Formats: sequence, C-alpha cells, structure tokens
Amino acid sequence: MNNKDKSAFVAIVGRPNVGKSSILNRLMGQKIAIVSSKPQTTRNRITGVLTQGEYQLVFFDTPGMHRPKNTLGKYMVRSVNESVGGVDCCMLVVEAGKEPAPADLSLIEKFKAMEMPAILAINKIDTLREKDALMKQILTYSGLYDFDAVVPVSAQDGSGIGELLDELKKQASEGGHFFDDDTLTDQPERVIVAEIIREKILRLCDKEIPHGTAVLIEKMKTRDNGILDIDATIFCERETHKRIIIGKNGAMLKKISTYARQDIERFFDCKVFLQTWIKVKEDWRNRAQLVRNFGYDENNFD
Repeated sequence: MNNKDKSAFVAIVGRPNVGKSSILNRLMGQKIAIVSSKPQTTRNRITGVLTQGEYQLVFFDTPGMHRPKNTLGKYMVRSVNESVGGVDCCMLVVEAGKEPAPADLSLIEKFKAMEMPAILAINKIDTLREKDALMKQILTYSGLYDFDAVVPVSAQDGSGIGELLDELKKQASEGGHFFDDDTLTDQPERVIVAEIIREKILRLCDKEIPHGTAVLIEKMKTRDNGILDIDATIFCERETHKRIIIGKNGAMLKKISTYARQDIERFFDCKVFLQTWIKVKEDWRNRAQLVRNFGYDENNFD
C-alpha cells in the first residue's frame, strides 16, 4: 500500500429520480447501478469503486429519500441515513430548475448536524431552457449550506462530469487505497445480475408493477467452455402482475430476459445462458423476512 495514495468515501444522496445512478455510471465510465425513469429504482447501497492514479473514490449510490410506505421503504430510508454517516463527503444531487424539496432540506440539516463536507450536483442541465433559472437555483442552495462546490452536470450527455470528478478528488485524503485498483464494485455478482434483470422489468413494464418485483438468483455457474449459466426467479405480488410480466405468448418475459442477458454479457465479458421464472409472493414488501430473503438485509424492521 502506498500511503501517498488518496481515498475518499462518497455518499450520493437526493430525492428519487434526480439521476443519482446515472451520475454514478457516468463517473464510473460503465453501468454499476440500474437506471430507470421510475422513481425509487435503487434499493441497495450500490458501491462503485473508481481508481485513477493515486486517487480512489468509493461511491455509495443510495435509494432516493422519500416517505416510506412499507417495510421495504423503511429499509431504503434507513439505508440513506446510514450512508450519510461514515463517509468523507456527500454529493447531493438535485434536478435543474427545481426548488428545494422537503427531502433536500432534510438532507441538508443532516449535513449541518454532522458538519459534513458536501458537493452539490445540479443534474439534467440539458433539459433547462432558461439558464437564469440555473443561476437562481445555485444562489438558493448556496444560501442553505456552505457547499464545497456546486457543479451543474448532465448525466445524459456527460457535461460537467469531469469538473465534478475533479471536485470529488479534492475530498480524498492520504492513507492508501481501500480496494484493489481494478475493483469496480463490492457488490456480489449475484446482486449485480439481479439488479440488471430488475432494471429491465422497470423499463419495460408499466405503473406500479415493477416496484412489486424482486429478483433472486438461484444459480450462477460457469461451464468448462466459459458460458455462464444463470437461473433467476422474478417474484411479484399479484397473479395479474405475473401475467403482465410474462406477456402475450411469453413475449414480455422473453424481451426482459434478452435485454438482461445482453447487459450481463457486457458486464462479465462472457457468453451467458439466462433462464427466468416468475412466482407470486403476495405483499412481500411488507413482510420483513421476505424483504431480507430478497437481499435487502437489515437487522431490524420497524
């Protein structure tokens, strides 16, 4: 370990659907966290590890801060609160042109209480027509907290990502790297595969059905010829949801599986044989044991 090497642990926080996962993927240069237009996509604290020369940045992509409606929701909010503690800095992601919401103000209060170094990333600047609105937003947020930096970015086209990375590197301190330099994430491979499949359900299915789904990887095994065999079970809450995910003559499930397999092959750089099944577990999001079984491990559920 070279003690001249520098590291920083960074929690990416903000409201649902402001682009936290998209920014993480941009910073990493590849997909680590799943992305969807639907809010509350991220459930686990996905850790991305970015090493560039002497710098190593370890990112926690947290679930969006929201009012929990069920046991899974409580787990997600607790995950945010835990991420804000024990890091070197927080990156608050907000949407360009939007006023601070109660969730943003709540996070800023946490920063104040902990005297937490924080960087404000104003995302989706590519969607903003009036640039004056951006200046007004910067002034508003700067009046709420003494951010170390305010960086307008677009996760969509990459604008400002380089500047954001430069500011994040300033938060790193000497003491060596915590992960091997070629590490991309500390998430187990099965979690990554499950999240990729869940992303395809989120993208291809409508309304509330996706949030009532979980994916469990039953088998991951590499054959002698290098092909990776994966068996996955998709759990949903209702029989009607199951029919929608399967689709007419199995068309929707085939599409979900095909898109997922393509992403998994890109991530692991090998051929993949993916088999998917669907089961119904009614109201699983309110049953703590099932929430734990699906990988959202938490010591206590209120």
